[in-house]
Amino acid sequence: MTNVREVDCCVVGGGPAGVMAGLLFARAGCTTLVLEKHADFLRDFRGDTVHPSTLEVMKELGLLDAFLERPHQQLTTLAGVFSGERIEITDFSRIDAACKFIAFMPQWHFLDFVTGAAKRLPTFSIAMEAEVTDLIESGGRVTGVRAQTPDGPLEVTARLTIGADGRGSTVRDRAGFEVESIGAPIDVLWFRVPREARTQDEPLFNAGPGHILITIDRGDYYQCAFVIPKGGAEAVKARGLDAFRAEAAATAPQIAPRIDDLTDMDDVKLLTVAIDRLSRWARPGLLMIGDSAHAMSPVGGVGINLAIQDAVAAANLLAGPLADGTLTDADLAKVRKRRLWPVKATQFIQVMAQNRIVKPILTEKQKRPRPPLIFRIVSRSGWLKRRAARLVGLGVRPEHVRAPERHKVGA
Repeated sequence: MTNVREVDCCVVGGGPAGVMAGLLFARAGCTTLVLEKHADFLRDFRGDTVHPSTLEVMKELGLLDAFLERPHQQLTTLAGVFSGERIEITDFSRIDAACKFIAFMPQWHFLDFVTGAAKRLPTFSIAMEAEVTDLIESGGRVTGVRAQTPDGPLEVTARLTIGADGRGSTVRDRAGFEVESIGAPIDVLWFRVPREARTQDEPLFNAGPGHILITIDRGDYYQCAFVIPKGGAEAVKARGLDAFRAEAAATAPQIAPRIDDLTDMDDVKLLTVAIDRLSRWARPGLLMIGDSAHAMSPVGGVGINLAIQDAVAAANLLAGPLADGTLTDADLAKVRKRRLWPVKATQFIQVMAQNRIVKPILTEKQKRPRPPLIFRIVSRSGWLKRRAARLVGLGVRPEHVRAPERHKVGA
């Protein structure tokens, strides 16, 4: 027997864009249902970097203090180490934001916190293990989705459906949206290493001969991203575990004391990197946001934050009219118009960084990779470091919460 639900807004995907959109639309008075295909949020491939732009949104929602009680580490500067030479490229201490740092928070904590706050709203609900399989359409308009759940088939009818189900989006495929591939010359091997003594201002970016390793501080362990040329995972695995551990430890010496705790190449997971965007983000009754609309490179750790900015913009433009019953299909295009420039600008910067900084280190096998000239210039100027911090931390055209508050969000 098929279960049926009717809501104002159905959000497909319980990632950062999806849960934030769910909270904001419910806060504005729209009955909102988020559908998440997994049973929980415990997946290591999710991003950790919560930038000042996202922390600003939390402040505007009255959730910042409670949010920062969750386990996290704070980074006030971004630094890289190139063959042992440390260079600092951002200084967040003087940006115009409530939080002058990046918070590294495992994304399951982020998602659990936002959904926990949203569940206190009478208009919000979330269904876990609800895998969307198809769209419901009528007269060329999307009117909802079909999903499989542990309780059987589910049909959700909605006046607005939001696709936020990631770069492998089922909604995007079923809607027939065309994807423009921008290209990425890299992939990432993802693993963890226990962390010992803590030192201040540890580098995030580590470059050695032919290798780049990102070390994310998760308190008692490092979440590591070993950057490799696109399609190079099999070659790395063919060299074997001992070679991999030696390359990783030589690139980032801070992980060397515990690298032997990595005992199996099966614990090294491939994360395929893509940069793309849709030529259209909307059809009548349907809007795409976040990675579903534009997959981002991990360069700069901006993906989660850009996705949240999409959710804020969508709610600002659409939630009030949807709650009031005045939303039109023409309104949906306003979200892409608002967000396309920040997406294009950010992807342009990512492509430049990949092609001019990352790719040469990986492919030219320099004996001692040196910091790029632009990094040296920025590191010598306090003003440039602050400008770089603003670009990284707040992004291009940061969004602020403007959607109506018809229900109070509680932490």
